[in-house]
Amino acid sequence: MPALPQQMYKHFTKNAKIFSILSLKTNSFVIQIGFVMLNQSIILNNLRKEILSLGGIKSPTSKLAQKHGLYMLKDNFPLGIFPTASMHEFITNNPSQLAASTGFVAATIATCLPDNAIIVWISNAHQVYPAALSLFGIQPHKIIFVHPTNEKETNWCIEQALQCNSITAMVAEMSNLNFYNSRRFQLAVEKSKVTGFILNTQTNKINTTACVTRWKIESLPSEFQNKMPGVGLPRWKVELQKIRNGKTGNWEIEWANKKFQLLNPPAIVKESFQQSKTG
Repeated sequence: MPALPQQMYKHFTKNAKIFSILSLKTNSFVIQIGFVMLNQSIILNNLRKEILSLGGIKSPTSKLAQKHGLYMLKDNFPLGIFPTASMHEFITNNPSQLAASTGFVAATIATCLPDNAIIVWISNAHQVYPAALSLFGIQPHKIIFVHPTNEKETNWCIEQALQCNSITAMVAEMSNLNFYNSRRFQLAVEKSKVTGFILNTQTNKINTTACVTRWKIESLPSEFQNKMPGVGLPRWKVELQKIRNGKTGNWEIEWANKKFQLLNPPAIVKESFQQSKTG
């Protein structure tokens, strides 16, 4: 193999990935092209991370990258992991969807955010039972409940909580989410690294917001464990309606053994039921 020219690569950028070739020789042309192709994927990956960071999606730390609770959605998330330090909107058209979204958010915090997370929970109603959140791996004494009396106080409490870098996550119920206040929330979490969850109770229309994601969570019938009567494990129909730099989708997910598990497709369940009935 011929030796490479001494002045093949002269100028390197600060990340030593993009370079300019100042001299070429016929014998070394193939080698240079191969080197460029090997580095192309690295260059594109770094550029993609920089573009995502400009949109408010930061690269996760190694600790968070290992704690991937929603593994079945990794192909839909930018960077392959649940976006932290971002705002997430959950559509709740009725009390049933509000309860389902509350459980799903609690499970997401427990599985996608650091352990022993400090949470601020903002709501003008006293409907959340703190001890029940331990089912999803959240310690009740790690939650700070705030109960504002009107929408103005709610917006102020949310913004103050999102600006506090001493907490891990913020969950709030509100009915006046719009692009203006959601933009303020998103700018706040980009600085503080807090992950925000908004349970949007506005049912008449859905406004355009600056949140990174928009979800719709509905409860599904559970199954008895070992054919014993009682309440089964929580199940949700998860619909990711919007995600910045990602892909939308639908899933049926169960909470079992303190983690998310993807349910079998309904068609397969129905087919096996028919076979057992006819056989």
